[in-house]
Amino acid sequence: MRAAPLPGRAAAGAAYLERWAPPVDGELDRLLPAESEEPSVLHRAMRYSALAPGKRVRGVMAVAACEATGGEPRSALPLAAALEMIHTYSLIHDDLPAMDDDDWRRGQPSCHRAFGEGTAILAGDALQSLAFEVLASLPERSGVSAQTALAIVHQVALAVGSRGMAGGQAEDLQAMGETGGPVPAERLWSIHRRKTAALLRASVVAGGLLGVDGGPQALDGAVVRALGEFGEAVGRAFQIVDDVLDVEADPREQRVSAAAVLGKEGALREAERLTRVALEALEPLGPKAGPLRDLGRFLCERTV
Repeated sequence: MRAAPLPGRAAAGAAYLERWAPPVDGELDRLLPAESEEPSVLHRAMRYSALAPGKRVRGVMAVAACEATGGEPRSALPLAAALEMIHTYSLIHDDLPAMDDDDWRRGQPSCHRAFGEGTAILAGDALQSLAFEVLASLPERSGVSAQTALAIVHQVALAVGSRGMAGGQAEDLQAMGETGGPVPAERLWSIHRRKTAALLRASVVAGGLLGVDGGPQALDGAVVRALGEFGEAVGRAFQIVDDVLDVEADPREQRVSAAAVLGKEGALREAERLTRVALEALEPLGPKAGPLRDLGRFLCERTV
């Protein structure tokens, strides 16, 4: 797909992402162990992958969700950094020869190509552990209650386990190992929902929880459902757009792709439908959800 000018609200979302990605990077840099700290090779690998150029979508989504529920956006930076650590861990492991077998990631050699498979596995493990250490310490880092921190840990843990990201990767591996044509649509949506949408959904809900912090304006069930529905719909649309953008990639992966299942135009129509679902879900949050709404538009409508 060729880059094209973004419509107004999507352009505002792109600007929000550009504004908040550097502070998320700064928080990542601050929280990651120094390269000089032993075991230095492991810490170099962690920093190499986590600080590589990236959009920081999950972290900035959490910042925007915190703002949408009345919180101070900067208070969400430790949460944002933890989410990016988890995302990076998943990328390191996905790139391994036993998984997707990719030699490049974010414009540089994959972690296992730069440091070896063993160190890459350990770097992913250590990033996930550090992420949960940061989440558990949100009362000290962001000033929220222990109850709020526990609720956030619960949301993120559900998103990365066998019912979420890890399960989605397992489904993806199984589907790629099978012979035949494109996978059935319902199976593709299951993979997308687990592998991509689950962590995006958790990022939005966690940011919302941090924004209200259990006070008198605490999130009620309807608002939690609204944030979750928005996050899942955006996550699914985001993955569909990625599939279309990657249509010229490795043919082995095309049968587990929205472009293969629905065709390019059909996939884009489904992404548009999911975008509408996402934006409608945010209506109960009112004008404070403007940046989150704009960010969702950008992620679903981007062309690069």
